[in-house]
Amino acid sequence: MVTKTTRGIQISVETSYLPDKSNPDHSYYVYAYFVSIENQEKQPVQLLSRHWIITDGMGNKHEVKGEGVIGEQPVLEHGEKHSYQSWSPLPTKLGKMEGSYLMQNLSTDEKFQVQIPPFVLVHFELEN
Repeated sequence: MVTKTTRGIQISVETSYLPDKSNPDHSYYVYAYFVSIENQEKQPVQLLSRHWIITDGMGNKHEVKGEGVIGEQPVLEHGEKHSYQSWSPLPTKLGKMEGSYLMQNLSTDEKFQVQIPPFVLVHFELEN
């Protein structure tokens, strides 16, 4: 698991390879990632949008931008967590993801970026 805290918002990510969704014979590898977002600040915040940078094992980058996460723009009070699972296909056994969330402090209306820590997507054959 990787974890990073930006301005009191803690992001934790775990990953796993999904062999039942993958097709290695066609260079199609699917990875799940599980994200937990925790508000450690005193004021409520809302996640507005996401920006992902996905890099495959050959160095090719793909950016994904959009509102919320999995169709939601969660509001987090002090101490609350929001967790979700998503997935990403890659043409290689190895890759990485990183990015940011745009958050809004609901007490002040200030918008700010929260960094998602970089994490590796790795096929189980490469883990050791």
